[in-house]
Amino acid sequence: MKLLAKGTLSKMRASLDGSVKYSLPVGEETVDLSPFIGQSITLSHTGNIYCCSCGKKTKKSYSQGHCFVCMKKLASCDMCIMKPETCHYEQGTCREPQWGEENCMVDHYVYLSNTSSLKVGITRHTQIPTRWIDQGATQGLPILKVKTRQISGLIEVELAKHISDKTNWRTLLKQDGEPMPLEERFKELLPLIQAKIDEVKARFGDDAVEILDETITDIAYPVEVHPTKITSHNFDKNPIVSGQLQGIKGQYLILDTGVINIRKFTSYEVEVSA
Repeated sequence: MKLLAKGTLSKMRASLDGSVKYSLPVGEETVDLSPFIGQSITLSHTGNIYCCSCGKKTKKSYSQGHCFVCMKKLASCDMCIMKPETCHYEQGTCREPQWGEENCMVDHYVYLSNTSSLKVGITRHTQIPTRWIDQGATQGLPILKVKTRQISGLIEVELAKHISDKTNWRTLLKQDGEPMPLEERFKELLPLIQAKIDEVKARFGDDAVEILDETITDIAYPVEVHPTKITSHNFDKNPIVSGQLQGIKGQYLILDTGVINIRKFTSYEVEVSA
């Protein structure tokens, strides 16, 4: 095998050009993964983990690649990122107000997607279709455009009373979901959340929520073989991950020996060989 790169892992980069094209950032280098579908590949964890924010060596990774200190102080690691409806920017307690202005007090989309089933989600206006690809969705449809991340969270919580806001990642990797008429599903859901939309507009202004009329984005992944049984690789238990690369979906490498979630191991130093 030939050493392709050595460095800390970051989440895979993806572009939608027919089917999704993936590349793997490894330190200062980027490995195009397309040529290695169907080939043997090895990722070897050196035992080192370096914080993706401050760069310091850490024994354990927190919040996808941070040391404990950065996890506790950065706004991007606060609980309101996981639960946007709990945003406390207006209370003056945001960990990093400027970061909040640049990332949370900007337009967001509420969307429907087809992952393992019908799902609701939210994302910044700059992250379509990247967000859908990261989640392994085969279809995505923006349904609402809102002024802030908090507003998107408030509406997502209301929609989650009727459809899932979680992805069954095991089912996702075993198969592609059957195509769904997402536009029709939105028409069915809209009356169920209209009261919440009206409430949000009364609180934040009439321009706080815009109902969209978009078309579905279809997404195909470079997967030659879907696994029938899911076995997960974990660098913390076994530093060597090796096998035939049978496909890539979401942030998962699908090998004939098991799957690995690259995003989970952000900031782990590895050697990549193929």
